Amino acid sequence: MSEEKRSGTAIVPDAAIDLRGVKCPFNFVKTKLKLETMESGETLSVILDPGEPIANVPRSVQEEGHALLGMTERSDGLFEILVKKV
Repeated sequence: MSEEKRSGTAIVPDAAIDLRGVKCPFNFVKTKLKLETMESGETLSVILDPGEPIANVPRSVQEEGHALLGMTERSDGLFEILVKKV
């Protein structure tokens, strides 16, 4: 199990997936499958498109019991969420 790694004040995720262009509900399915391969306490960075993906995936991971540590809109119009597996 890894502890959250910090770079300055930002958390450095243990893993990352880029789901730009992936439609609902497949973006959540891919996020869920990635989380299943991770250890409890590890963090996952997920890149998502605006619209349905950013509206649905954060809510869905929380409904699965994971912690949403942050959500950031990037300069390219995409979003990054940081999820901690519980």
